[in-house]
Amino acid sequence: MLSEEDFRARARSFREAFSAAFAPETEVDVFYAGKAFLSTHVAGWAVAEGLCVDTASGGELALALAGGVPPQKIGLHGNNKSDAEIQRALDAGIGRVIADSSDELERISRLAVAAGTRAPVMLRLTPGVHASTHEYIATAHEDQKFGLSLTPAPGAAPAGSANPYLGSPAWTAATRALELPGVELRGLHAHIGSQIFEPAGFELAAQKLITFLASLRAEHGVELPELDLGGGHGIAYTEADTPRDPESIAAALATTVKQACAEHGLSVPRISIEPGRAIVGPAGITLYRVGVQKDVQVDAPDGSTASRRYVAVDGGMSDNARGVLYDADYSAVLASRRVTGDHVLSRIVGKHCESGDIVVRNVYLPTATARDDLLAVPATGAYCHSLSSNYNYLTRPAVVAVADGASQVLIRRETEQDMLGRDTGFAAG
Repeated sequence: MLSEEDFRARARSFREAFSAAFAPETEVDVFYAGKAFLSTHVAGWAVAEGLCVDTASGGELALALAGGVPPQKIGLHGNNKSDAEIQRALDAGIGRVIADSSDELERISRLAVAAGTRAPVMLRLTPGVHASTHEYIATAHEDQKFGLSLTPAPGAAPAGSANPYLGSPAWTAATRALELPGVELRGLHAHIGSQIFEPAGFELAAQKLITFLASLRAEHGVELPELDLGGGHGIAYTEADTPRDPESIAAALATTVKQACAEHGLSVPRISIEPGRAIVGPAGITLYRVGVQKDVQVDAPDGSTASRRYVAVDGGMSDNARGVLYDADYSAVLASRRVTGDHVLSRIVGKHCESGDIVVRNVYLPTATARDDLLAVPATGAYCHSLSSNYNYLTRPAVVAVADGASQVLIRRETEQDMLGRDTGFAAG
C-alpha cells in the first residue's frame, strides 16, 4: 500500500528545500530515483511535483516514457548499458545519459554520430569516500563496479603535478569526452551509497568533484555547467534510525558547494540530486496475513534460555528481498484489530524454503496474535516491489495507492497464469 499524499509531500519537500538552499546562486533539479519503485502513476506524481525521473535500465526508461515523463526530464543510469538502451535514450531525446565507463563513452559517441545528434552526458565518478552503510549499498569506494575512479594509476601522473587527478580513469575519460564527436559533456555525477545518515561523506564527495571541475577548467579552459550529488539519504526503518530532514540535508550541501566553488573561483554549477528511498520508502506499507506460529527456545545473552515466537506470513523474501541482501531490519504492528495484554518477542518469517527468509528479525507482538490476523510492516515503499521475484513460484502482490479516503490499484496482483504464460510447455498446452 502506498500513500500518494506522503509521496507527493516528500517530493515537494526535497524540491523546495534544495531550491531555497542553493538560491540565488543556482537552480536545482530533483531526479526521483525510479529504481526504488516505479510505475506509470508514480512517474506522473513525480512530474506533477516538479521532479525529473532517473532510470537505471531500458525497461525503466520505457516505463517513465509510458508514464508521460517529458524526455528532457529523464536521466539514464547503468554500469553496463547496451547499445540498444543508449540508442533508445538518444531516439527519445532524454535529458542526460550518465556514462559509467570509457567504453560506454566511445559507444555513445559512435551511436550519436550515426544518429546525427549530440548526446548530453554526465560522467559518473567514484570519489573514494567511505559511506557508513552496508557493503553492498556503498558505491563510492574503489573496489566496486560503478563509475570512474579519481585515483591516478601508479606512475601515471608526473611527480609534483598540481592536478591531483591527472592519470586517473576519471581524468582520462573527461579529457576524452571533451573531444569526442557527438558527446556534449554536461557535468559530473557521484553517488556514495544508500541508507546513509551522516552528512560528512556527501560533503567530502562534493568537495572532490568541485576540485575536479576546477582542474578541468585550469587544464582545458572548460567550466562544466552541471554537478549531480546523487542520493542515498537514509530513512527510518526502525526507532533506532535517525534520518535527517530535506532542509538539513540541503543546507549542509549548499554550504559545502558554495564554499568549495568560491575557493576555486568557480560559478556554482546547476545542481541535481537523486532521492528515491527518501521519497517513496516511508510512503509504503506492506500488509501480511499471519499463518503458522511456533515457539522456540533460544540462548539469551546472560546464558539463560528465552522463548521466541516465529510468526510465518503469506509472503517473505519474494516481496522483500532486502533482509537477505543487506540484513535490513524493519518493525511491524498488528493491524487488523486492537489487542491488549502481554507481548512476546517474535520473529516474522516468510513462507519460502530458506532459513534466511526473515521479514522482521525481532519485534514484540501481542501474545494474542492469531492466524489470519494482518501485520503491517512500514517503510516498505522502496526496493521491495522493485526487487520482488517469483521464488518458489509465489505470485507477486498488488500495489495499491491510497489518497483522500479512496484507493487505486497501481499494479495488479500477479496470477499463476501470468507466471505460467512464460513457460513454453504450458503455453503450448
